Amino acid sequence: MDEGVELRVVGSHRAVPGTMRVAAMGNAMNILILGSGGREHAIADALANSPRARTIVVAPGNAGTSGVAENVTLNILDPGAVVEMAAQLDAGLVVVGPEAPLAAGVSDALTASGFRVFGPSMSAARLETSKSFAREVCDAASIPAARWRSFETVETALQHLETTELPVVVKADGLAAGKGVVVAHDRADAREAVQSFLGGRFGKAGSVILIESFLAGEEASFFALCDGDRALPLASAEDYKRARDGDEGPNTGGMGSCSPTAILDPQVEGRIMDRIVLPCLREMARRGAPYRGVLYAGLMIRD
Repeated sequence: MDEGVELRVVGSHRAVPGTMRVAAMGNAMNILILGSGGREHAIADALANSPRARTIVVAPGNAGTSGVAENVTLNILDPGAVVEMAAQLDAGLVVVGPEAPLAAGVSDALTASGFRVFGPSMSAARLETSKSFAREVCDAASIPAARWRSFETVETALQHLETTELPVVVKADGLAAGKGVVVAHDRADAREAVQSFLGGRFGKAGSVILIESFLAGEEASFFALCDGDRALPLASAEDYKRARDGDEGPNTGGMGSCSPTAILDPQVEGRIMDRIVLPCLREMARRGAPYRGVLYAGLMIRD
C-alpha cells in the first residue's frame, strides 16, 4: 500500500458569536478563496453559481479562476496579510484551499479576527501536516491502518529496515507535495529512500520519517463533511499517483482521478464512516482539537 489510512482535511470554523464582520449567512457576501490550483478554480466556479455570493476574489488564483472571479496578489502564508485582505474585502467567508496556509495558522488568525473560515485550525490540520500525528490518532481511535514506526536518524531507520518484511513504505512526516512516499520492494531502494529523506531532500518535512507496512489493494478516497461531532458522507474518488502506466514508477502529486469510484458501495461506505470517520472525530474532540470540515480518508480496498 502506498498510502495506508491517511486523514486529510479542509474544514470549516465559526467565529465567536458576536464578533462577525458581516450579517447572517443568508445575505449576499464577498468571498475570498486562497490558493492557485484546479481545486480553487472548481470552488470558485461552484460558489459563483450561489445567490449568496456577491463578489468572489481568489488569491493568487490562476488563468481558470480569472474567468469566474477576480485574482489578487497575496502571500497566503502570512496570516496578518490574509486577515488584512479579508478586512479590505469585507469578506463574509474565507475558503482556504491548500494545506500550507493551514499549517501557517491562517485559519486561526481569521477566526480570531471574526471571519467565517472554511479551513481547519492549525491543530486540527496536523492530520494532514504530520503523518506521525495522524497515525497516533488512528492508533488511539482503533482505526485500521498500516503498522508504523517513526525515525529521526538514518542509523536507527536502517537498523529497523534490516528486520522489516518487504515491501515497505517510507514516508516523509511533513508536507512534501504528494512526493514524499516511496514504496520499496527491496532493501536497497528502502535504504536509498531513508538516506534521501533524512538527508534533506524535503527539508524540514523530511526531518522525521515513517516506515510502514505495505497494504495491498485498490486505492480509494472518501470524503465526509464534519462539524466536530457529526459527519455527513459526501463523495468518493480514485487517485492515480504513479508516474507511469500500469501503476509503475514513483509517486507523484497526482496524475488524475475519477469520482465517484466504483470500488465503494453503500455497505463499504457505512463501514468507513463507523470504523474511520466517526472514531477520528471522537478522538480529535478528546484531544481538544475538534475537527470541523471535510475529512479525507485515503484507503486501500481489498476483497
